[in-house]
Amino acid sequence: MAGDWLAARRTEVAADRILDAAGELFAEQEAATVGMHEIASAAGCSRATLYRYFDSRDALYTAYVHREAYRLYREMTDQVGSVADPRERLIEGMLASLRNVRESPALASWFAKTQRPIGADMAEQSEVIKALTEAFVISLAPDEPEVVAHRARWLVRVMTSLLVFPGHDEADERSMLEEFVMPIVLPSTQTTQ
Repeated sequence: MAGDWLAARRTEVAADRILDAAGELFAEQEAATVGMHEIASAAGCSRATLYRYFDSRDALYTAYVHREAYRLYREMTDQVGSVADPRERLIEGMLASLRNVRESPALASWFAKTQRPIGADMAEQSEVIKALTEAFVISLAPDEPEVVAHRARWLVRVMTSLLVFPGHDEADERSMLEEFVMPIVLPSTQTTQ
């Protein structure tokens, strides 16, 4: 008997449909308030079906965050890929990432101040976000793995901080990034003043 050669694809499509439905709900209300029952209803499936694909709300949230992190990373690298100066690429990459999250109602809801901003928790715990941020740091200036990891953790903390507590405007955030992030992430490439 031949196996079901489309089974993996159907599973992927079903999981994506569930994550798409969750994203629509995140765009309408703060992510921390969205429950599995609502997601199942929005996806057009039963809760039992939903739990076959995601064994908990945390698992679904993690899958959604990872999918969106990959998408955001691709967008950001496309936006700053032509910037040759690592210092400018760092600042432009961070500003582009902030803009991309803020322009997406589904992602911005993860950093809402009226509920626990679960986006910061997810960013801190996500191995995917860690790996993508480390890849960005390495693209700016290769270094020892421990140094790269430490700098990447700092970038994630700064990004989540700015998403929860934004600057006055982009110019204010640029100024803060240039003063407080650039010297830490790219200390050897700083110009003397």
